[in-house]
Amino acid sequence: METNISGVGVGITDRFRSVVDEKSARIAGLAPRALRLEVKVTHQAHRNGRMEDDVVELTVVGKGPVVRAEACAGDKFAALDIALDKLAEQLRRAKDKRVTGRAHPRGAHYEKGSGALTGIDVEPAAADVIRAVATGEVPVVTEGEDDEQYSPVVIRTKTFEPEWMTVEEAVDRMELVGHDFFLFIDARTDHPSVVYRRRGWDYGVISLTAIAPPESEKLAS
Repeated sequence: METNISGVGVGITDRFRSVVDEKSARIAGLAPRALRLEVKVTHQAHRNGRMEDDVVELTVVGKGPVVRAEACAGDKFAALDIALDKLAEQLRRAKDKRVTGRAHPRGAHYEKGSGALTGIDVEPAAADVIRAVATGEVPVVTEGEDDEQYSPVVIRTKTFEPEWMTVEEAVDRMELVGHDFFLFIDARTDHPSVVYRRRGWDYGVISLTAIAPPESEKLAS
């Protein structure tokens, strides 16, 4: 497995490279199909009196979904250890899930005949939360804005290219990236959807469908 290391605001020493090569061996054992491990180290210098720290981002690229993990600590070596532990746990969970799924199929099941989706809960997002985000009541903080601006709710925005996949594939991708949710386009309905983790191996999905605009917007136009 090839290893690429890059630094943002921090130098990459030979000692750090040797530690990455040594400790990444267990990742190669858990992900035999991995082709490359990308390691990105970012130094953060805070202006509000907090101690400076380093962020280590790990990305496994190979035949299959991309797997990521991230950790922050007082130095890059400690952050590397935490990120490697997270990445290893995600790979183990994905492996256990594949084994369990083959032995005891469960979770979402699509009935081709009726078009019904069973084995997964559907819970809509609360209307007040959607309204607060849409009207700007919840402030949105984008990357690069002043960290000293305090807000009780901070929303950081990221933009990705849309991916069409099934609900089952989205659940697998969510487990691999180690998040509690995953945004995708449902290949069966073409609706923007989100899968999210509930308890154990139970998952939920929220989908958006095209609806008529509110009456107030019609009158305004």
